[in-house]
Amino acid sequence: MAELKQTPLHALHRRLEAKMVPFAGYEMPVQYPLGVKKEHEHTRQQCGLFDVSHMGQVAVYGENVAGALETLIPADLAGLTEGAQRYGLFTSAEGGILDDLMVVNAGDHFYLVVNAACKEQDIAHLRSHLGNSHTIEPLNRGLLALQGPSAHQVMQRICPAACQLVFMQHGRFKVADQEVWISRSGYTGEDGFEISVAADATEAFAERLLSEPEVEAIGLGARDSLRLEAGLCLYGHDMDTTTTPVEAGLIWAISKPRRRGGEREGGFPGADLILQQVEAKDHRRKRVGLVAEGRAPVREGASLVDEAGNEIGQVTSGSFGPTLGKPVAMGYVTRDFEAPGTTVYAEVRGKQLPMTVSKTPFVAANYYRG
Repeated sequence: MAELKQTPLHALHRRLEAKMVPFAGYEMPVQYPLGVKKEHEHTRQQCGLFDVSHMGQVAVYGENVAGALETLIPADLAGLTEGAQRYGLFTSAEGGILDDLMVVNAGDHFYLVVNAACKEQDIAHLRSHLGNSHTIEPLNRGLLALQGPSAHQVMQRICPAACQLVFMQHGRFKVADQEVWISRSGYTGEDGFEISVAADATEAFAERLLSEPEVEAIGLGARDSLRLEAGLCLYGHDMDTTTTPVEAGLIWAISKPRRRGGEREGGFPGADLILQQVEAKDHRRKRVGLVAEGRAPVREGASLVDEAGNEIGQVTSGSFGPTLGKPVAMGYVTRDFEAPGTTVYAEVRGKQLPMTVSKTPFVAANYYRG
């Protein structure tokens, strides 16, 4: 534990009696005394506060930042208006996914939020490709996620102007003389906000949010079950360098102007392979949702087989879904088994448990679109 990094909220987690675990090189709260199930339910019913300060925050400055980033990311960034946010992927020359990230047009620069486990390699990747023409600046800021149906009314008391944002919009605001960067987004499928704060002001801002009656501190355990119910991928589990965006079911992250026949077709690493898969649908496997009966979750790593016992894939994320009331999972299967309603079998402790291929999200999203 002594070698692990700490977020600006480490002391607060200790005061709140969080159970701390190693995660992505940080000591992070996996749960609080409320417990994972109740934390999950509270977020769906009211509002949860997550410490996501371990994520990487990066500013990119220079001429035509959008065009430069498009050489690494298959999204339409040139069409991203100031204050808009978009989901993106860093792709490899082999067509795999190096990381997934959020990209914001912040006016005089672009602001990126990348995964904690990948942030050092992502910064090196940016500097390797763009460092001669652009400034890549890692930011020392805290990051909080306020998520749930009550997030709007809580934010109305703290920063009313931020409530004018809709899903995937970003703004910069003053709260008690502190500049905060707020986007209307998150990783739970609920309405909510992600809030970037100066590192030395993060604890006070978090305590202000936690003082609101609707808000509870939520750990990584419930964050995982919430994002799984929402059908959202976790990098390093549901996608990695061996997975193409098409196999991962993330074709929507390849913007139309970047596809075949688009005004800025290709131009990103692995474009030939990825665009061939988009056009020909000749990929061999696909990420799918999976629902099981009973209450025993099917965990990551479980083999998936057909009725005859032939291996057809693997579970990449799995948990009990408290909102759905059933075990849910995501995994990869060969194309013959990707249709919703197909029955496959997960091998768990020598038994073959039936699972039904399902569309995701498992729980309907509640994003605020205005």
